[in-house]
Amino acid sequence: MTDNVHVAGRWYLEDPLDDQGREIFPWQFLQGKILRWEKPLVLPLYRRGRALDFSQTGFNFVAVNGRFVSVCKRLGIQNEVQFIPARVEEHPEPYFVLNTLRIIRCIDEARCEEVSFYEPEDGEPERVGHYRNVSGLKVDPDKIGDANIFRPWGWKVALIVSERVKLAIEEEGLIGPRFMEV
Repeated sequence: MTDNVHVAGRWYLEDPLDDQGREIFPWQFLQGKILRWEKPLVLPLYRRGRALDFSQTGFNFVAVNGRFVSVCKRLGIQNEVQFIPARVEEHPEPYFVLNTLRIIRCIDEARCEEVSFYEPEDGEPERVGHYRNVSGLKVDPDKIGDANIFRPWGWKVALIVSERVKLAIEEEGLIGPRFMEV
């Protein structure tokens, strides 16, 4: 699931800030751990426009509204995600920054279009052997089990949802997400 940039007249959000206006480091949201903030995060508007039910920022933060949260609760998958309260500038409706709590080692390298890895000559010794790029992402369904919403280990920029979640989002008519089969 990714951001549908083709929604006419849509808004664009910037990365969230804490209540003091400080940047939040995106890596925190890619660890599969519960995060804590005392006050709601702030989502600045990069460009005003049509409010979406699901939006991504430049660093892959995911912002969702109460309708998205309701779908997750109805499906009983709220234990797979954390919804951190947030507010969008100039917008009264409550929003949430989605924190995915499951990371699954499931990339099917043989079926992906292209997979490259960090090499010693890349100058980042701590990343050697980790994915550098994954094009045409494909996952091994046998490794996913009963997961409904997660990020793949090693390529956490991808947000993956089950067919069950996809169908519920479409049935609810949520605006903003786009789906690609992986």
